Amino acid sequence: MFNKIYKFGRLTAMAGALFMSAGTATAQEVTLRYGHMHTPNSIAGMQAEWLAEAIAEKTNGEVVVDIFPNSQLGRLQELAEAVSTGSIAISHNTAGAIGSLYSPFAAFDTPYLYRDIDHLMAVMDVDSPVMQELNEGLVDASGVRLLYAFYFGTRHLTTDREVRTPDDLEGVKIRSIPFPIYMATVEGMGAVPVPVDWAEVPTALATGVVEGQENPVNVVVTSKLNEVQSHMMLTGHISAAQVIVMNDDTWQSLSPEHRSAITEAAAEVRERATAAMLEAEAEDFASLRAAGMNIVGPEEGMDIEAFRTRVRNRIAEEFTAQYGELYEQIAAVD
Repeated sequence: MFNKIYKFGRLTAMAGALFMSAGTATAQEVTLRYGHMHTPNSIAGMQAEWLAEAIAEKTNGEVVVDIFPNSQLGRLQELAEAVSTGSIAISHNTAGAIGSLYSPFAAFDTPYLYRDIDHLMAVMDVDSPVMQELNEGLVDASGVRLLYAFYFGTRHLTTDREVRTPDDLEGVKIRSIPFPIYMATVEGMGAVPVPVDWAEVPTALATGVVEGQENPVNVVVTSKLNEVQSHMMLTGHISAAQVIVMNDDTWQSLSPEHRSAITEAAAEVRERATAAMLEAEAEDFASLRAAGMNIVGPEEGMDIEAFRTRVRNRIAEEFTAQYGELYEQIAAVD
């Protein structure tokens, strides 16, 4: 389907990604570093801890996962590259960011792509026909493999003003994840996309470098963005899964028993994190309303169809030629 991108001279910094436990009698005991950008109290942060706990339990403590949250080991792009080089073993990221390692992955974060959340999760299942093929391509291109993906939430727009149509965003600077499909999405919404790494977003909003951003509601709550943003618009432009990836050299170095245990742990955490996110969404909206944030949706006069049309047209303009075949395969998934 896609031409595979071969990356030569790939570094394997196994000393950073995988350590043999000191003072033990067996080389089977290993420590894996897991770096990510989220706060520990977010669902994205908590599921990393759940994974570490499940792996430790299923391997009788022979595989230890050390968690480094809050961008301690790098920012979005740096984390993706660190897993590729092997300087860390595991990370989670947006599909768009993983697309920087293997471009077809970015298509999974296309706005208004999925029929519903069940469709999204069926597509993102590591065993789905679409994902099996792309996971193979990701390994070949970058030395990174997908372990699992969980529902990360549906992304909505927040700003310092009420917005009802794309025209209301003319000239407004909105933070964008610094990858092409996100930049095009924000542009399609009528705004001026400003690429800002997540670690810098709260400061950028507080200082007026940007006037808004887009994220799932759980991120808005756990990062307290409502303290610097007055309105949330229910654009629902991207229903997304967060993808958890692992350095393939590290994966191949593990025993079959440890790989099987990690696979089992991954499947359990995928279900647990997805259920937690779905439950949290309703609670988070109530929390934001109680805190005084203005929630603006179709019932409040927001023109959702205008946003869908503008964003879809902008995405088609730039990405259909590249991802059109993949979009058809995604649509065909039951």
